[in-house]
Amino acid sequence: MQKTIRNLGFFSTTILSFFFLNAVYISDVGPEKNTAETYKIKALKIPKGLTFAGEKVPTERHDIKERMDRELLVNTYWQSNGLLLIKRAHKYFPIIEPLLKKYGIPDDFKYLAVAESGLQNNSSPAGASGFWHFLRSSAKEYGLEVNRNVDERYNLELATKVAAEYLKKSKERFGSWTLAAAAYNAGNARISRRLKTQQVDDYYDLLLNSETSRYVFRIVALKEILSNPKNYGFEFEKEDLYILPPTRSVKVDTAIANIASFAKKFGTNYKELKLHNPWLRENKLNNKSRKLYHIKIPVK
Repeated sequence: MQKTIRNLGFFSTTILSFFFLNAVYISDVGPEKNTAETYKIKALKIPKGLTFAGEKVPTERHDIKERMDRELLVNTYWQSNGLLLIKRAHKYFPIIEPLLKKYGIPDDFKYLAVAESGLQNNSSPAGASGFWHFLRSSAKEYGLEVNRNVDERYNLELATKVAAEYLKKSKERFGSWTLAAAAYNAGNARISRRLKTQQVDDYYDLLLNSETSRYVFRIVALKEILSNPKNYGFEFEKEDLYILPPTRSVKVDTAIANIASFAKKFGTNYKELKLHNPWLRENKLNNKSRKLYHIKIPVK
């Protein structure tokens, strides 16, 4: 009996020693990583001197710093989307930039188009469409044709002109490009009411809904990342970037019975012609008013 107890004691000591040694070993090694050894997610440093359209972003204020940090983090670590935006910017900024300059709008507003649509001819849940995301009512108010047959919100050149007109009016109303950008998202009337109710005159002093309160910060973050992509980990070669194939313009002031047949006459096809002219919404152009349209034809 005593021998058995001695053996049990020896056995217990051995087991305890085994667990102790392994506990130390496990503690030294640490938990197993779920990512590659080289994968790291770094906190970002807020760049000094951030501006939008020449107007300072007051990141020395704690709440402003946090809001700016959020948008930089979200847009830096949404890597696939960021790289797509960089590629599309190379394709479409050469169209947008000279138009903004022509109409007297600061170059930074090209990043508003990035924030609105990701530089795609898409629609928002509210029905705002095109690169600049105009609502049907706003587009018609500013002279764009919008119907089932033709929707000029999808004409980048015309939509950029209308966006410039809207932004200039907002700037005249509020005296600030930053507030003009916020009004592009929320509407001039709503921004006016908020400024009056809260008795302030600066976007950064306004308490707004979640979308509009993030809006300018998102634009500034996109400007920072797309202007300095390598600083944020984006690696690419020039040949990786998208390009816009060359086109020539054909003037049309009559109806087109069949877009596919029309395309063939110019040595192209329905798909190619529609890609360059997304404002043509059907396989025909009614044009009862004999309006003059400019249709882009790809040059091969």
